[in-house]
Amino acid sequence: MQKVSELKYERLTIEEFAKEAKAIIQQVKEAASAQEVLAARDRCNDLMVRLETAQALSYMRYSINTADEFYLAEKDYYDETGPQAQNLMLEYTKAMLASPFRKELEESGEIIPLVFRSFEVELKSMSPEIIEDMVEENRVVSQYSKLMAGMEFEFRGEKLPRPMLMKYAKSPDRATRKEAYEVLGKTLKAHSQQLDGIFDQLVHIRDRMAKKMGYQNFVELGYYRMGRLCYGPQQVKEFRENVRRDVVPVVSRLRTEVGKKLGVDTLMLYDYDLIFPQGDPAPKGGKEEIFAAAKAMYHDMSPETGAFIDFMLETEAFDVESRKNKWGGGYCTHFMAYHQPFILANFNGTAGDVDVVTHEAGHAFADYKTAGNKYVVELGVGGMETAETHSMSMEFFAWPYMDKFFGEDAKRYEFMHLLDALSFLPYGTIVDDFQRQVYENPNWTPEERKAAWRKLEAEFRPHITFDGIPYLEEGTRWQYQMHIYETPFYYIDYCLAQTAALQFLLASRKDYDDAFRRYVHFLSQGGEKVFTDLLQEAGLKSPFQEGALKAVAQESEALLRQLEAAMEP
Repeated sequence: MQKVSELKYERLTIEEFAKEAKAIIQQVKEAASAQEVLAARDRCNDLMVRLETAQALSYMRYSINTADEFYLAEKDYYDETGPQAQNLMLEYTKAMLASPFRKELEESGEIIPLVFRSFEVELKSMSPEIIEDMVEENRVVSQYSKLMAGMEFEFRGEKLPRPMLMKYAKSPDRATRKEAYEVLGKTLKAHSQQLDGIFDQLVHIRDRMAKKMGYQNFVELGYYRMGRLCYGPQQVKEFRENVRRDVVPVVSRLRTEVGKKLGVDTLMLYDYDLIFPQGDPAPKGGKEEIFAAAKAMYHDMSPETGAFIDFMLETEAFDVESRKNKWGGGYCTHFMAYHQPFILANFNGTAGDVDVVTHEAGHAFADYKTAGNKYVVELGVGGMETAETHSMSMEFFAWPYMDKFFGEDAKRYEFMHLLDALSFLPYGTIVDDFQRQVYENPNWTPEERKAAWRKLEAEFRPHITFDGIPYLEEGTRWQYQMHIYETPFYYIDYCLAQTAALQFLLASRKDYDDAFRRYVHFLSQGGEKVFTDLLQEAGLKSPFQEGALKAVAQESEALLRQLEAAMEP
């Protein structure tokens, strides 16, 4: 068994890729039978596995050290040649959709109709006309990623990366929290010209691409790029309205109560990360203890999760220490050729460290379970909303084991976790609607964008104020929400997934084994069914369904009241 650090990286050149892709396209076009089309498809899937593995490995090695010149050059190579590869795959997609054997392949069950549906969406997301724009977009996104990874925040004589600074945002001492946010704001302010300039470039590049493809603006193209197969902008608009109507009042009420317990009259942004006056629960140990607890948890949860965590630990598939030049977020990726998931995070001594071995491990478990699926190359583990359901639900299925991480603070962790999960829905909705407004108004000035953010905050988080916090009071909280720059419209997926995950939590409180069985079944099917069908099969309400959010909010509030009562001495 190879460790992740030992996995062989080999560049797949665009010349080699193009030669094989053109041969495959020709094979599809000249096929005299359905079997010949299938043979070409197998070749194409093998080629895509090679490309995706090379890209994922190079990006992973760049992200663990953004100053590594070799892997920076490799990442840049795929950023530059990736759009050409996508364009070649577009020709393959067109050939498959035009094949006279399509109907036969679908009816015989050799290729499920969903694959062809995904091909149709792919056609709407890409055009040879926008290749140069895509290369430029990748280049500008890299500028932002590098800027954020290298940014240091000077706090009390230390220079800290942002994840380490944010540890102080959870301090029980209000002056410390305020100081941490002031440092955050002032440091971002020092880079404001770059942050505004980079985003402005990205908005105009994306708007230009959309218009070249005949769309009114980037919103429509952005949805196609996300590969969404069962909902569109209208359904998401209705979801946002449901959050505003059914979730915001509940979250505002709960958060105002928390503020009173913290002893603050006005809930400031720097109070928002803290739930308990004495300090929020933190893991009882460091990295070694967290991984030992995770191993025990997954072994007890089920034989398959036990085998999974052993595999992850034996292959050293985690990088969790925060350091300079390391990418500042967290992610799970998958090296397809090796059937190997990998998790990157930045531990900082807070409860978020435990979320890494639950949330990110939920993603990794899905990769592990679906590695042998027949359509995994074309459909992956599903849309991003499906993938995030895997991870967010695993966080909740870990609840019975929280004493292994938090000791006597386990119940306090559960209360904090559930309140944060419910509170996330309004925030995630702000991020999504902000992007919609920005791309519908591509010529907005930086000031107009900031004003739009402030207005959304007032609508969806009326219980918080940013007043007096340098720079952030201007409406710039979004500038360190990396998804907004890097992966537009990939954020509402978290909200949709959170509504499903909360339902799995509520079901697990009634019958854990039944809920977990349904979860593993949901996760094991990968992308072979669309999100709304998977939810229905799992006995969950669709987040687009009338009243679904009202029930989730009310039941979550009732559970929070129960947990609160259980914490009282």
